[in-house]
Amino acid sequence: MSAPLKTASRGDSVPTGPTVTKRGSGDPGDERGEGVVLNVFSHGFLALWALLIVLPLLWLVLSSFKTDAQIGGSAFGWPQNWSLDVFSRAWDKGIGDYFVNTVIVLVFSVPLTMLFGSMAAYVLARYPFRGNRLLYYFFVAGAMFPVFLALVPLFFMVKRLDMLNTYQGLILVYVAYSLPFTVFFMHAFFRTLPTAVFEAAILDGASHTRTFFQVMLPMAKPGLISVGIFNTLGQWNQFILPTVLMQPQSGDDPERYVLTQGLIQLQQQQGYASDLPVLFAGVTIAMIPMLVVYLSFQRQVQAGLTSATLK
Repeated sequence: MSAPLKTASRGDSVPTGPTVTKRGSGDPGDERGEGVVLNVFSHGFLALWALLIVLPLLWLVLSSFKTDAQIGGSAFGWPQNWSLDVFSRAWDKGIGDYFVNTVIVLVFSVPLTMLFGSMAAYVLARYPFRGNRLLYYFFVAGAMFPVFLALVPLFFMVKRLDMLNTYQGLILVYVAYSLPFTVFFMHAFFRTLPTAVFEAAILDGASHTRTFFQVMLPMAKPGLISVGIFNTLGQWNQFILPTVLMQPQSGDDPERYVLTQGLIQLQQQQGYASDLPVLFAGVTIAMIPMLVVYLSFQRQVQAGLTSATLK
């Protein structure tokens, strides 16, 4: 007689076979693996990008310490003489005058660009009036307009004002050329500033001018630094505008070339008497101030670019 079947009670454990865990898309291990691959790819790309930028700059600086024979023999060889005499030769051959002319122009053009651009952007961002958007899009369209299309009318306009080959003529053109981007950038920044601070200043009796200069403009300091660095870099490296507007108009008219023009002049003046180290030294002199400016304010530039998004 067979034994009766025993049914499992509720408290008894029922043995089961081996469990198989199926990894799905939400498994933390897969996410960590994808993150590692992404980090390796991104860091590798950034390292490659850094090499593509740093190596040409390093090669340029090292070539300044070489001789013509060393540059012609091995472009990637190590300098044998580390004398700074080549920089003094480049400075005496005109780089010094070109450097001073560029500094004179930028000392006036960059602050004026920042002043007028921030004022226009503030009004367009904080004061609604009829035609506000149309005026804003007018500035935006100016940022998209190629400067090459305006060279001929610009030349005759500056000539009619008798400002060709003058500092003030180039300063005014630089300001007009940089205003669209400045207004576009600062407009987005001023819109992120809290309205409560503006209203509190008005209730305390501050005028609109005082509110702008003493309250709102200091709050926009990160954005001002960022767009100021961009304008400095753009105007320092500008070539086409000074080439058209800063040419001597007569034999008695002095040369007021800026650095970008001066480097071309330095190359043309050499003729068959090649002195490549002087040319490399001139390019290095023109490059170092902008590297110092950017490296000194890189944190402020990053803060200005991200603060409008984070607020």
